[in-house]
Amino acid sequence: MTGRVFPPGFLWGSATAAYQIEGAARADGRAPSIWDTYSHTPGRTLNSDTGDVAADHYHRWAEDLDHMARLGLGAYRFSISWPRVFPGGRRNQRGVDFYSRLVDGLLERGIRPVATLYHWDLPQELEDAGGWPVRDTALRFGEYAAEIVGALGDRVHTWTTFNEPWCSAYLGYASGVHAPGRTEPAAALAAVHHLNLAHGLAGRVVRELAPAAELSVTLNLHVIRPASGSDADADAVRRIDALANRAFLGPMLDGAYPADLLADTAKVTDWSFVRDGDERTAAVPLDVLGVNYYSTTLVRAWDGVSPRSDADGHGRSAHSPWVGAQDVDFLPQPGPYTAMGWNIDPSGMTELLLRLHAEHPDQPLMITENGAAFDDVVTPDGAVHDDRRVDYLRRHVDAVGAAIDRGADVRGYFVWSLLDNFEWAYGYDRRFGIIRIDYDTLTRTWKDSAHWYQRLAATNALPD
Repeated sequence: MTGRVFPPGFLWGSATAAYQIEGAARADGRAPSIWDTYSHTPGRTLNSDTGDVAADHYHRWAEDLDHMARLGLGAYRFSISWPRVFPGGRRNQRGVDFYSRLVDGLLERGIRPVATLYHWDLPQELEDAGGWPVRDTALRFGEYAAEIVGALGDRVHTWTTFNEPWCSAYLGYASGVHAPGRTEPAAALAAVHHLNLAHGLAGRVVRELAPAAELSVTLNLHVIRPASGSDADADAVRRIDALANRAFLGPMLDGAYPADLLADTAKVTDWSFVRDGDERTAAVPLDVLGVNYYSTTLVRAWDGVSPRSDADGHGRSAHSPWVGAQDVDFLPQPGPYTAMGWNIDPSGMTELLLRLHAEHPDQPLMITENGAAFDDVVTPDGAVHDDRRVDYLRRHVDAVGAAIDRGADVRGYFVWSLLDNFEWAYGYDRRFGIIRIDYDTLTRTWKDSAHWYQRLAATNALPD
């Protein structure tokens, strides 16, 4: 795996999310989000951790940007906190000013700003009014997008509408392991549609208000494999692929929901929330499709007798995120595993990129998240020798190169994550960062993976 050189201009970046790193939860006019409410609800997060302080990036942003510059990042993917800049449907100038300073700081350091409009922090007042299962939330998202895109405009190189709407819909409204913690299957499918609609509305705002900027969306597309060669297991793959992947790829790229998805879920909902023209609205042309990849998924048709297996990697719940697919088993996979319990399989990265290239050959791609949580050990001299993370990154970056060799138009790679952070329901127990955060002192320390990534970005080639 040594010696691989990437195409000229290949973009090396890193990614974060607002609620996971910013802290300052009640500073400068920020209103509560669904993750504030969820994390402050007893029993929802590990150790009752919250994002109230997180990595305190809100106050330490300049220091963090200096780390990015030292790393040699070509781009930084961050998210904008909707309740910080547009609480109650009104512009909060102090919140807007924070992101304006951040964008200017990136540009001063020669780093492309890649801004995600939504990384799961819905304003609580909109959830109180029904959340993503109601159409009005999509309309409000369009208004918020107009406000912040108008403020930052073409200073942002790439506007990304959503991060992993699959998680927002299914984990938030079906299994309840993410905020807002609801377990309503029909509402989850309504949320799927209104997230797709909101993507299209916001994408058209970007096209109008920031015509020089690139437009993107980031999806956590699943690599789903059958447990056997049986027709039943093949159908299990088809059903999960419809829920996981084509529920978003269909409207966003092709302007229509797949017919089999509608048929599979007909007993859950009649999809009457889809209005004429919605799917066309969702299909706003993209400059780049963001792809998040971590692990693979193994399924089989449930025989109706054996104990059910729910090893899908998406958190334990008595309620499944897989709406209408109660007869599909999710099987444990061979290791090794990350600290999240996810299997490590770089071949899935290549497989996914080649699938997307085959189905949408003219659509440029970008790896917008890839990384691993491990149980980091700090040595007496303060170093973190995270060899397993370095190996994980090396193998997955190599897998991206293998897809490029076979024709996939992949433009860049963003490591998840720049910093250790609040890892949602797992609190601060899972560390994904290439830079360690001491949560007592908030000191930043480069792990060996950061030094490795610095060499990768500097040479555009896999380090030995």
